[in-house]
Amino acid sequence: MWNIIIIPFLGTALGAASVFLLKKEMGRETQRALTGFASGVMVSASFFSLLLPALDETADMGKMGFLPVSVGFAVGMLFLLVMDVVTPHMHLNQCEEGPRTGLKRTTKLVLAVTLHNLPEGMAVGIVCAGWLYGNHTISFTGALALALGIAIQNLPEGAIVSMPLLGEGMPRGKTFLYGVLSGVVEPIGALLVIAASGFFIPLMPYLLSFAAGAMIYVVVEELIPEMSEGEHSNIGTIFFAMGFILMMALDVGLG
Repeated sequence: MWNIIIIPFLGTALGAASVFLLKKEMGRETQRALTGFASGVMVSASFFSLLLPALDETADMGKMGFLPVSVGFAVGMLFLLVMDVVTPHMHLNQCEEGPRTGLKRTTKLVLAVTLHNLPEGMAVGIVCAGWLYGNHTISFTGALALALGIAIQNLPEGAIVSMPLLGEGMPRGKTFLYGVLSGVVEPIGALLVIAASGFFIPLMPYLLSFAAGAMIYVVVEELIPEMSEGEHSNIGTIFFAMGFILMMALDVGLG
């Protein structure tokens, strides 16, 4: 279990380490491609690793089985909406959101990526909890596939948060640290979910769909607009498809 929980964080750290390999700020088209890839992985993971198992859990409810899943999904979206509103953060396009504070731009950028990572950590925690408690719709390989998919998705995210800071003249070691710190929330979120899951195992369909809703919120609210703005938005679309297919292959192949 511990190995699975740490895998997504390692992906973020490896992505942040790109500051030691690249010499200049990441180009806009590269950022768009990486953001599109991350979006595809998150959408695919939300569907194949979270929503489908949630629907399997409620199959005995017949035609009304969609209700718990719908409620969990909506609450997950609402949770991230609230976090988005109350957390000061900045997107790659320099657009600031959340309360006005005296925080530095670099801190706000890290907070933006941290918001992305929070639902991913929760998703891994929920799936691991389902496997630990013997949920029939979740296997060890399924949990591993989700962790690997999110880790792959975190590789570009770690670079996306670190490389702009390098372009602003920040020392490489410090930019790497910021990138790593943006991913710390993932294992912490996973552990907190696992610790509390024993009380909520009967609510597993709600928890799985909650994580899916939170991840889809991040994709629709932040990642897709960032990958689509400006010219040549088809680059982001192509990489979205690549990310989606890769995560689907992982989930089906390992799950």
